[in-house]
Amino acid sequence: MSNGSSITEFLLLAFADTRELQLLHFWLFLGTYLAALLGNGLIITAIACDHHLHTPKYFLLNLSLLDLGSISTTLPKAMDNSLWDTRDISYARCSAQVFFFLFLIGAEFSLLTIMSYDRYIAICKPLHYGTLLGSRVCVHMAAAAWGTGLLNSLLHTANTFSLPLCQGNILDQFFCEIPQILKLSCSHSYLREFGLLVFSASFYLTCFVFIVVSYVQIFRAVLRIPSEQGWHKHKAFSTCLPHLAVVSLFISTGMVVYLKPPSISSPSLDLVVSFLYLVVPPAVNPLIYGMRNQEHKDALRKLITRWQCLKAEVFFQT
Repeated sequence: MSNGSSITEFLLLAFADTRELQLLHFWLFLGTYLAALLGNGLIITAIACDHHLHTPKYFLLNLSLLDLGSISTTLPKAMDNSLWDTRDISYARCSAQVFFFLFLIGAEFSLLTIMSYDRYIAICKPLHYGTLLGSRVCVHMAAAAWGTGLLNSLLHTANTFSLPLCQGNILDQFFCEIPQILKLSCSHSYLREFGLLVFSASFYLTCFVFIVVSYVQIFRAVLRIPSEQGWHKHKAFSTCLPHLAVVSLFISTGMVVYLKPPSISSPSLDLVVSFLYLVVPPAVNPLIYGMRNQEHKDALRKLITRWQCLKAEVFFQT
C-alpha cells in the first residue's frame, strides 16, 4: 500500500477469540451504553422541562450532550463487531470516528475546566457569582469549549489522514485512534502529528492544573467552615472529590494512550486504558454531576409525577 488513498478499510482489534467471550463483551458494552444513555438522557430531560434549572450555574446540559456523543461515536461499532464477529471499519467511517471523537472529548475536557471555575466562584466568591458568571458569560464559555474541541479535532484529523500509510491496515485498538494510525505511516511527516499531540497534551495538562488549583482553593474555603456547620463541609467534600477523581482518570489515561513510548505498548494495555477514559466517564458523570444534585432529583420527581398523572388521565379518558 503506497498511501492512505489505497486503503479502503481498517481492521480493528478483536476483544476475544472465542464466540462466548465476544458475546459477553457485547452484553457488557450494551449495559454500559444503556446506562450512559439513561443517565444523561434523564439529565437532559430534566433541564429541558424545568426552567428553574436554566441558570448560568448549570453546564450539565452541554456535558450530557458531549457524553452521549462521545460514547455513541465508538461503542456502537465495537458492539457491532463483537455481536457479528467482524473487525472491519471503512476508511471514511474511521476518519469520521476520529474527527467526532476528538471533537467531543476535547470539548468535554474544556467544559470540565470551565465547570471547575464555576464551582470555585460559587463556593469561594458567592457574592460575585452573578457578576462573574452571568448568562451571557456562560454562553460564551460553553461556546468556547465547543470551539476548542472543533479546532483540535480539525487539526488532528486533517493531519493524520493526509499521511501516507504503507504498514498495512491493522489497528491494535477497538476503535480508530490516532496513535494506532500513526504506526501505519511510512513517512517522517508523522512527527508533525506527534508535535500536535504534544501541544494538545500540554494544553490539557494546563487545564488539569487549573482544575486542581481551583479545587485546592475550594477545599481551603471548605476547611474554614466552622465545625458546627459540619454538614456543609461534608457535602462540599462529597461533591468535589468525585469530580476531581473523574477528571484525574480522564486526563491520566488519555495521556498514557497518546504520549506513552511505543516500547511499553501492548494491545491489552491499550484496551484497558482506552476503556477507562472512553467509556467510564460518560457512564459515571450523570451520577456525579447530576443525580447527586438535590435540585435535579426534585426536577426528576416532578417530571415522573407529571408523567404518571398524564398517564392516569389518558387511562381514565379511554
